[in-house]
Amino acid sequence: MRQPWRFSWWWVVGGAVIALAGAAAIARQSLEQQRALFETDARIVHRLLSQQVVQHDAILATLALLQPAPAAPNTGSPEQRLPALYPRILSVQRSDTTTPWPDPGLAEAERRSRQSGRAALAPLDLQSGRYRMVLASTPASYALTIDLQALVPWAEWPMRAETSAVRVELVHAGQRHLVQPGRLQAGAGSRFEFHKVVAAESQPFDVVATQTVGWRQWPWARMLAWMLAVAALLAAVRHLQRQRMARRRAEELLRLGQVARLNTLGELAAGMAHELNQPLTAVLANTQAAQRLLDDDPPELATARGAMAQAAAQARRAAEVVGRLRRAVERPDSGDQRQTVDAVEAVRRALYLLEPECRRRSVSPALDGAPALGVVADPVALDQIVHNLILNALQALEQVPTAQRRLTLTLRAVDGLGELAVADSGPGIAPEVLPRLFEPFFSTREGGLGLGLSLCETLASGMGGSLSATNSAQGGAVFRLRLPLAGGTP
Repeated sequence: MRQPWRFSWWWVVGGAVIALAGAAAIARQSLEQQRALFETDARIVHRLLSQQVVQHDAILATLALLQPAPAAPNTGSPEQRLPALYPRILSVQRSDTTTPWPDPGLAEAERRSRQSGRAALAPLDLQSGRYRMVLASTPASYALTIDLQALVPWAEWPMRAETSAVRVELVHAGQRHLVQPGRLQAGAGSRFEFHKVVAAESQPFDVVATQTVGWRQWPWARMLAWMLAVAALLAAVRHLQRQRMARRRAEELLRLGQVARLNTLGELAAGMAHELNQPLTAVLANTQAAQRLLDDDPPELATARGAMAQAAAQARRAAEVVGRLRRAVERPDSGDQRQTVDAVEAVRRALYLLEPECRRRSVSPALDGAPALGVVADPVALDQIVHNLILNALQALEQVPTAQRRLTLTLRAVDGLGELAVADSGPGIAPEVLPRLFEPFFSTREGGLGLGLSLCETLASGMGGSLSATNSAQGGAVFRLRLPLAGGTP
C-alpha cells in the first residue's frame, strides 16, 4: 500500500506532458514564423518576375509602334540596340513579306498573335534556359529570344540563391526551369508551397516556390531550454513539497513526543503518589492517635499536643501537595475521547512519520491485510501506540544484518476485535524478559525508562483493548494490538 503523500509517478507524467506540450507549441510557432517568411519571400519573387516579363510586352509594343520611322544614321535600328539595354534579351528578330520567319514555330506564334491581338509564345523548351515570343504587327512582326536565368533581378532578390532553402521554378505546360535550387530534404518534415502565375497573359509562367523544413531546422535549443525550465520548476516545487512534508512530519513527531512525555509523566506521578500516600497516611494516623493519647497525660503534655498537631498539619499538607501534583499531571480518561478510527490510516500515518528512520535502517515495511479497518479508539492514543510499536521493531532490527531485516504490519478482524500485528525479523524477546515486558520501569535498553510499552499497554486497556507480545516461530517478535471494532461488541 502506498504511504500518504509519497512521491507519485503522476509528477513525472504531468511534467512530461507540460514539457512536451510546451515544446510542441514552440515548434509550431517556429514553423509558423518560417512559413510566414517563406510566403513573404515567395510573393516578392513573384512580383519581381512579373515586373520583368511585363516589360517584354512593352518592348514588343514599342518596336511595333516605331517600325515605320527610319533609323538615324550610324545608330542602327532600335531592335539592334535592345540586347545592350536588356541583357536578358538575347536577340530580336523581324519578319515581313520579304523576310519570312526561318522557324515554323515563330510563324505559328505570329498566327496566334494575330488572332489574340497580343504577343504569343513560340514552342517552348525551358530546359534550354530560354524562350521566344512573337508580336504580330504590320508591316513587320517582331520576336524576342529571352534568357530565363538573366530574367531574374538578382540585385533585388529577397534570398541568397546559394544558401537559401527555398526552391524556385518557372513552370508552363509541364516544363520546368529551375531558377533557384534550394535545399529540399527527403523524409519527414513540413513542406511549404507557393503557386502563382506571373502578371502577363502573353507569358503565363507559374512561379512555384517550395521549402521543406526537416527535423534539423526545428528550434531544438528553445525546446530544450523550455523542457529544462519545466524540469527545474518541477524540481523546485518537489523540493518545497518535501520540505513541507518534512516540517509536517517533524511537527507530528513533536506532538506525539509531547503526548508521550505527558503520559509518561502521568504514569510516573501516579506511581509516586501511590507510593507516598501509604506512608503519609500512616504518619497522619499515628500522629492523630498520639494526639488522642496525649490528651489524657498530665498538663505538661500540652506542648506535645501542639507538636503532634503541627506534625499532623504538615502531613496533611504533604498529602495535599502530592494530590495536587497527581491531579495536575494525571492522564485524562481515554474513554471520553474514543471514536471510530481507521486503523489502516493510523498505521500509514505512523509509517509516514517514521519513513526517515526506516530509510536510515534500510527497512521497507510491508502493510498487509484489510484495506480499511474501523476501530473504536482515542486517535491520539492509537497513534502513540502504533508509533511506539513500529519504533521498537526498528530498534530491534538494528541487531540483525541489513539483508535479514523484515517488518510486516498486518491488520485484520479477529473475534469481533480489530487486530494490528507488528512482526519483525529481529532477535526476538528473551524468555526471561517476556513476562515482565509491560512492567513499569522495566527496560532491556541502556538508559531506557521502561515506561514505553507499559504506557502503551495502559492506553490499550483504557480503550477497551489489549496489547500482547510473543516470539514468532520464524524468528523475531510479534506485538498484537487489539481494539474493539467499530459497531461491534467486544
